[in-house]
Amino acid sequence: MSSAVAQPRAAGEESNGKRPFGLGFHTRISFPTGRAATGLRDGIELFRAGEELGYDAGWAYQRHFDNYLAAPLVFLPAVAQHTTRITLGTAIVGMRYEAPILMAEAAGTADLLTDGRLQLGLGTGMGGFDVVFGQEPNDGRDQAQAKLELFMRGIRGEPVGVVNEPAGALTAGTELTVRPTSPTLPERVWFGAGSVASAQRIGRQGLRLMTSTILTGRFDDYAVEQARLIESYRDSYTGTTPPRVAVSRSILPTTSPERARLYAAYDHERRTQGPGASRPQGALDARTEVSALPFTVSQTIHGEPEAVAEALLADPAVALADEVIAFLPPAFDLEQNRGLIEEIAEMAASRLGWRPAEPTPDQR
Repeated sequence: MSSAVAQPRAAGEESNGKRPFGLGFHTRISFPTGRAATGLRDGIELFRAGEELGYDAGWAYQRHFDNYLAAPLVFLPAVAQHTTRITLGTAIVGMRYEAPILMAEAAGTADLLTDGRLQLGLGTGMGGFDVVFGQEPNDGRDQAQAKLELFMRGIRGEPVGVVNEPAGALTAGTELTVRPTSPTLPERVWFGAGSVASAQRIGRQGLRLMTSTILTGRFDDYAVEQARLIESYRDSYTGTTPPRVAVSRSILPTTSPERARLYAAYDHERRTQGPGASRPQGALDARTEVSALPFTVSQTIHGEPEAVAEALLADPAVALADEVIAFLPPAFDLEQNRGLIEEIAEMAASRLGWRPAEPTPDQR
């Protein structure tokens, strides 16, 4: 593998008046029941395709007990064996059900195996599995924060405990640190926020901010509220490296009648089923009463490439982003996803001012 890694793009205006930004895609790595191995291999191929198109980043979601990827820290080092440049992200790993020291060991190992290309997107995570994971029912926020604190100590190489069992193999009082660690990984930790309060907390923690296609609460203008969230994060930021913000959008530029029908069908699902839209065969049922859910779901942006580009250029949250992440419909297969990321890359390069990353010598 090459150790070349795409560097974050600097903020500022280019000569064409368009602000440079990174472009990523976000996939759930879905599979029909009985075809998990095929789905995982197709996921690797999707990352390869993204790298060839010049994408800066690919992000993989974690979903427990369903027909989606559940172990991104196992999957992404496998992707690294087939790519050389694109950064590899988790978006998101829910901390509420993680064992923080074991996860710190896995994350350090994964980052070393990916030549420092790992981007750790974390969050509280979806609930409903407390008893299964051996916990008392809770909302997970405080628990996730406590685990995050221990996890961060672990990946920084700080002491996480001492030996206090005289019968053990090590001398009592021995200080314990996670090994291996990757020195720059703590600088590449993102946390998901769906509210201004959570964004401010993330800023005070000095972490990078990841916003999704969902906001906590009901809002008339999704993008305006998300922009307020981002500004609050930047105002609260206390980190030693520059703050970074990633914004996810469902982007579907249409280039053929067949694609128009496919994207319109997904848009209808998204409007009526919200997060439950686009499930692979055999996936668990999800609640679909969108109007009753306590959050706001962003709309899909679909239509002619020029209209999609104009919508993104007018989006106040996208204007504040360092990276724009295209959320891919969860049940799309490899061919559909490959076609979609090609369309997005072409539109972004021709209309939004995005610059595809240069291929590494291994790709030429």
